[in-house]
Amino acid sequence: MNEEAVIQLQRLVELQELKLNALLSISTSINQNESLGGLLKSFSFVIQEQLNFRKYVLIAHYNHWKVFLKVGVKVKIHLEESLEHLQRFKELTYISESNSTLIQEFEVIIPVSHGGKTVAFLLLTREQNAAGSGHDRIDFARTLANMLCVAIENKRLAETLRAKEVINRDLETASELQKLLFPAHLPSNRKMDISAKYVARDVIGGDYYDFIPLGDDEYIICIADVSGKGISAALLMANFQATLRTLFRYQRFDLSFLIEELNKKVLSNAKGEKFITFFIAHYNAYTRKLKYINAGHNHPLLLIGKTVLPLSEGCTGLGILDELPTLKVGKLVVPPKSTLVLYTDGVVELENTSGEQFSIEQLVKIVQSFSSLKMEDMNSILFSKLDEWKGELPYGDDTAILSCKFF
Repeated sequence: MNEEAVIQLQRLVELQELKLNALLSISTSINQNESLGGLLKSFSFVIQEQLNFRKYVLIAHYNHWKVFLKVGVKVKIHLEESLEHLQRFKELTYISESNSTLIQEFEVIIPVSHGGKTVAFLLLTREQNAAGSGHDRIDFARTLANMLCVAIENKRLAETLRAKEVINRDLETASELQKLLFPAHLPSNRKMDISAKYVARDVIGGDYYDFIPLGDDEYIICIADVSGKGISAALLMANFQATLRTLFRYQRFDLSFLIEELNKKVLSNAKGEKFITFFIAHYNAYTRKLKYINAGHNHPLLLIGKTVLPLSEGCTGLGILDELPTLKVGKLVVPPKSTLVLYTDGVVELENTSGEQFSIEQLVKIVQSFSSLKMEDMNSILFSKLDEWKGELPYGDDTAILSCKFF
């Protein structure tokens, strides 16, 4: 074997040894679940010290595009502009010339794909006197870059999953706390029979109902719905409920004054970004007088015999205007065996697979048909009708019903 062949063989052996050591180094870092910084350090060592690339840049997507490695490059990298040029490359490309000041610094661009999308770009320039075939080293660098970027993407997905698990645990805790906002016990006695049911669209919701005894014969009955969804809506409603209960804990307020104070509170807390529809009634079981204000809420239904009276007197929703332009207090005497049904818009606006809403008409028919039952049984029938109506569809909104029979 001549001397030249021996040298070529030695170089080949050296290159294979380099590849083996490089694979071992990167694989060990991945298997030991090293931090992102550790993975990049291992990769940088292999690229620079073992494969002899004197200049390289790694730009990768990890929640957002970022320059992860930059060695031997003096030009400032304008990421947005560079990506505009780089994203034209879909496969390994040797550079002859480019309009990009970054790309023209390099010999080759290696796009890295994962899951059908480009997740990184590795730009390389070789040492001129590096042993072995330059093409072999570049191909191997591509292999290592793929390994690294898959590991980075898996790490990102794992972090996202952990973050979601934390959020889910927090939401479950918030849901349990939110349940404490609702009255634990509703009366069923010789004066009245009250029952309520609530289905939240998400883990936490923005509907609220309450029953507040003010003495042996006087009670507050109310229901509310906040615009919007999610945590912000739930927090606003929790604050609203706490304010309402705090006000009644220390003093009895005229309903008009109470509504004006609540309007100021909602406006202050929501900064005009959300509002609350609210219905509140003050009932005296001895005199049978009921006073109420409907602040933009779905009209509760008072069933007297077979006649349905919608309770509509009131004002606009809370948190919309600095001053309530009109405010009326509804007053009436409730005959024995009358039924009052409070509900949120999730009931009447629930859609079926044809896009039709459940409607106030269907709600009225059910109340008229089953108001002679215990309120818990009537509510169960009503929700079974809602489930039947929506079929396999989820509830499109938070859905609450509070029903009260006055004996």
